[in-house]
Amino acid sequence: MMAIEIHNLSKSYGKVQALKNVSFEVRRGELFGLIGPDGAGKTTLFRLLATLLNPDSGSAVLDGFDIVKDYQAVRSRVGYMPGRFSLYPDLSVEENLQFFAALFGVTVAESYSLVAPIYKQIEPFRNRRAGKLSGGMKQKLALSCALIHRPSVLLLDEPTTGVDAVSRCEFWDMLAELRRHGLTILVSTPYMDEAVRCDRVALCDEGGILKIDTPEGIVNDFDSVIYGVKAKSMLSLLEKARLFSGVADCYPFGEWHHMVTDDDFDVSDFLSVFGCVDGFEFIPVSPTIEDVFIKLMKR
Repeated sequence: MMAIEIHNLSKSYGKVQALKNVSFEVRRGELFGLIGPDGAGKTTLFRLLATLLNPDSGSAVLDGFDIVKDYQAVRSRVGYMPGRFSLYPDLSVEENLQFFAALFGVTVAESYSLVAPIYKQIEPFRNRRAGKLSGGMKQKLALSCALIHRPSVLLLDEPTTGVDAVSRCEFWDMLAELRRHGLTILVSTPYMDEAVRCDRVALCDEGGILKIDTPEGIVNDFDSVIYGVKAKSMLSLLEKARLFSGVADCYPFGEWHHMVTDDDFDVSDFLSVFGCVDGFEFIPVSPTIEDVFIKLMKR
């Protein structure tokens, strides 16, 4: 049995269609990632699954319960961590945890074993107001509060946005540990590099799903050759490379441009034209999930 089953789910806000017939499934105990930019529909999907919104059409079943007909049963089985920090800033760390435990009719002691590895990192600050915590500490408190009633499914909407690189890495380590406890986790992120930490990912854009596979499977399906190019004048290089025969696409990628080529591309011809450009460098590169996403998005 799947932990989450989504069938042709759609949602609009006036004339803006946030979700367009989205369908996918998440297996029990899976760490499943929704990867995409702002406006891709990720937050709307999470709010639907958390029963905070009703869909315009389609259906979703979470842990065997329909998100509309059985919304009360769904809420007791879901731990939801929204993108924005949504705890009470004037309550202390400890008071927030106790409040959310009471909200679900449990005690902190009952579920402490599950949250202990996370909560112990912020427990020395248990008397500090939540609004005074750093970004990484707020993140750990919010996760602790989402877990305090021992949910079967954890929904995390862009949990690492605005958090430093070290805290991001620590957070994904915590998710990996929770997954080993059998928890099903659906997490969204705009960061392509975080996709490799998931069992499977769905690439999303403009309310739809572009592709679903393992991170390795998505990269392995990329069927074009990519080169990295750079020069002193990156803008001029970008404009001219895009016009060269056999170059299907060229776009900024960190300190380099990634140049996607097709069968008509001739390396010798390209180097004879660009080799004398000031500061020119040219290397073959392996495709990344971000390269796949850009290619799918431009179809």
